[in-house]
Amino acid sequence: MSGVITASEPSWIAPITGMSPRCFGKLVTALRREGADAVHKGRPWGLPLGDRALLVAAYWRTNLTMRQIAPLFGVSKSAADRIIDQLGPLLALQPRRRFAKDTVLIVDGTLVPTRDHTIAEQSKNYRYSTNHQVVIDADTRLIVMVGQPLPGNRNDCRAWEESGAKTAVGKTVTIADGGYPGTGLVMPHRRRAGEELPDRKQEHNRSHKQVRARVEHAFARMKTWKILRDCRLKGDAVHHAMLGIARLHNLTLTG
Repeated sequence: MSGVITASEPSWIAPITGMSPRCFGKLVTALRREGADAVHKGRPWGLPLGDRALLVAAYWRTNLTMRQIAPLFGVSKSAADRIIDQLGPLLALQPRRRFAKDTVLIVDGTLVPTRDHTIAEQSKNYRYSTNHQVVIDADTRLIVMVGQPLPGNRNDCRAWEESGAKTAVGKTVTIADGGYPGTGLVMPHRRRAGEELPDRKQEHNRSHKQVRARVEHAFARMKTWKILRDCRLKGDAVHHAMLGIARLHNLTLTG
């Protein structure tokens, strides 16, 4: 059975991954260097590595079922499922370990509707969701790490620490919204009842809001991947999808 979509046809790459064919080629080369195309015992893959990477990206982008996406690549639905299980974790973004002294980071949590109720809870969007703490570089706007998913009813100030984001960031200056009290992060000034903020604090809040909006822009770009609007994946696969999309997001920005 021949497929409709293939990485050998460059016109498919940009609509599915958001990357240029040259950038996608670099990703495939990096995956091969990381051992994604290593030969193992058993039946060999029916698709080359480029097509397998494109299949995973297409699944995350469209959120089609295995029965729907498999014929597009000319494989069985069980083969498509195995490809996603094997390659999804290898596409994951590796968190940045070191930061320059003048680095400024931005953190915020985003909710991903998740059908696996063992890791999700009803949240403020009235759906079973997982809370993902995402940290970006304020200067480059690149995602530097994504914390472990937590139940959606977990508030951000707790999720900041429990997701591992606090440990990964260390003492690097990090900006956050007002939902992180007591964390030591740089937050906007709060106005007490019946009082007005001084001009300098109002100006700081305006500047803070403008900079912090960059993480919201990152969320908007990530949510174009429909898997993050209704995730049917279970267990660690939810985290792998979030990390993989973060890596593709960074590659799209850097070209």
